[in-house]
Amino acid sequence: MTAPLYLTGHLAPVTHETEGRDLPVEGALPPELNGRYFRNGPNPRPGEDPGHWFTGDGMLHGVRLQGGRALWYRNRWVRTAALAGAAFLGPEGPDLRAVTANTNVVRHAGRILALVENGLPYQVDDRLETLGAYDFGGRLTTAMTAHPKEDPVTGELHFFGYSALPPFLTYHRAAADGTLVESREIPVGGPTMMHDFAITEHHVVWLDLPVVFDPARLGRGMPYRWDDGYAARIGVMAQHGASPVRWFEVEPGYVFHVGNAREDAAGRILLDAVRYGRDGFLYSWERIGGAGAAPSGAADQPRLHQWTLDPRTGRVVEQPLDDRSVEFPTINETLVGRSSRYRYAVAGDGLVKYDLRTGASSGYDAGPGQAPGEAVFVPAAGARAEDDGWLLTIVSDREGRGSAFTVLDASDLTLVATVPLPQRVPAGFHGNWLPDDRS
Repeated sequence: MTAPLYLTGHLAPVTHETEGRDLPVEGALPPELNGRYFRNGPNPRPGEDPGHWFTGDGMLHGVRLQGGRALWYRNRWVRTAALAGAAFLGPEGPDLRAVTANTNVVRHAGRILALVENGLPYQVDDRLETLGAYDFGGRLTTAMTAHPKEDPVTGELHFFGYSALPPFLTYHRAAADGTLVESREIPVGGPTMMHDFAITEHHVVWLDLPVVFDPARLGRGMPYRWDDGYAARIGVMAQHGASPVRWFEVEPGYVFHVGNAREDAAGRILLDAVRYGRDGFLYSWERIGGAGAAPSGAADQPRLHQWTLDPRTGRVVEQPLDDRSVEFPTINETLVGRSSRYRYAVAGDGLVKYDLRTGASSGYDAGPGQAPGEAVFVPAAGARAEDDGWLLTIVSDREGRGSAFTVLDASDLTLVATVPLPQRVPAGFHGNWLPDDRS
């Protein structure tokens, strides 16, 4: 029997945890990069088939940089209750600790959290060892998204939890010191799979889109499907106060990942994200292990898209920003929720940089058969421009022959340094740079 796509090539899991020290460097690592690059992704245990790429146990990969050297690489499974064999669904309902924690890894208020959207985060230390499930001192009683947004000015962490059972969506806000200070239900049309969202300086932007929970699919990978009868909407909500969400109906589509959002001088909200049409979503969902028949072909692939939402008039304008198939958009995160000119995304065997002011784009080609992961932007010391900094990623060979930690100059996407890793790193999801000089 042929193995599913998510268990082969550059997606195939590795079988053990390892560590390498004093790694070789090709080129020159910027000496100012003192910190840790951590990346999360699914890595089912040996011999296990989770039924979908999204549902494998979480594994963290880390590279430690200091003074122009790569001091170590290590990988560790996130030791969740699910890894220990606990079931997510029991007689008393979902166990929010019995999750895979396989999607992202972030740091806020000094805590490093491995995240997945169907349960609690798991706290890990700076050597990737698991400390345990984290519930904000008992205040968090819902799942936590894998895509929280930290406001670069206030330090507040905005996030949400979605559920197959009411309440379907709950908004949360943590203060800069990590205290959970607000939780409130947000009414939506049903049990939608909300993977990401956005913030602006004053608003939260919701994505209520037509991929919904289907109980008939429980036990068969991801229990979600496209629903033509579920209205596609984008919501705008004030961050503070109790005003209701202002909803804008949009063309049916799906968004896994947001680029950024901002308010303009006229009070409109501009949101950009990678948008899938119906056929593109179904094609991708089937290829990565979802149930149901995919349409033939893949003409409707994910592309960078922008919505302009006018709360004053209720009008929404939608437009594609490029015709390339891309994913994993990132930005200079010092500009989350504010005006930002550049986006970086994965495109085939390379990366693409978008200049949203001029409409120009440029690319980095990693070479035939290579698969770069999400590009994490790190500002240069004393940066004077938005794109003055570095892009960090892991590039893996699609045939499973090896991986390298890669540093690019974000201003022109030229290669600065590569660090061949002592173990192949399966293609994964999201990561972050944790500098030594910031808690």
